[in-house]
Amino acid sequence: MNVAPLELDAATTALVVIDLQRGIVSRDVAPHTAADVVARGAQLARRFRAAGATVVLVRVTPSPDRRDQLRPNADQPLASGAPMPADWADLVPELGLQANDIVITKRQWGAFHGTELDLQLRRRGVKTIVLCGISTNIGVESTARNAFELGYEQVFAEDACASFGADAHRFTMANIFPRIGRVRSTAEVLAALGG
Repeated sequence: MNVAPLELDAATTALVVIDLQRGIVSRDVAPHTAADVVARGAQLARRFRAAGATVVLVRVTPSPDRRDQLRPNADQPLASGAPMPADWADLVPELGLQANDIVITKRQWGAFHGTELDLQLRRRGVKTIVLCGISTNIGVESTARNAFELGYEQVFAEDACASFGADAHRFTMANIFPRIGRVRSTAEVLAALGG
């Protein structure tokens, strides 16, 4: 397979960081550690800001009364009734939240449904999104599938993503993401953006 070099235009590209928040990065993930994913996500955010590109930091949490929490009848439900720590949805400080960053709070896996993400990206002329975060096959993949259906070009920073199992991460990176975008390393994304 001949892979074309990656080129990114800062004026029309956004970094979308999925769920790098205290309650999620505290869990065990693979094949990359949460610390490595956070460090690479922070590195991408710094470079995108320096290039004048849009940075979107996404977090997931139910409303305080949790009445908007999805509760499907499922064989392996994800939601529990256990109380969440007060800082569960706090973005990790390593991301270095800046005044010009867009912060999106979602109430489900994907970052587009029920949020203003699409509106904010389109108003800024964004055509390409670079995705990273936790969990590869849940929040990142759900957001990516929506982005594909909305017509965005996508790049996936493979080593800036992780899942709750290495096999789940590898499956998505090998079988889903190459069909809807380009899978690259953090180093390749940084080089493509310049700076």
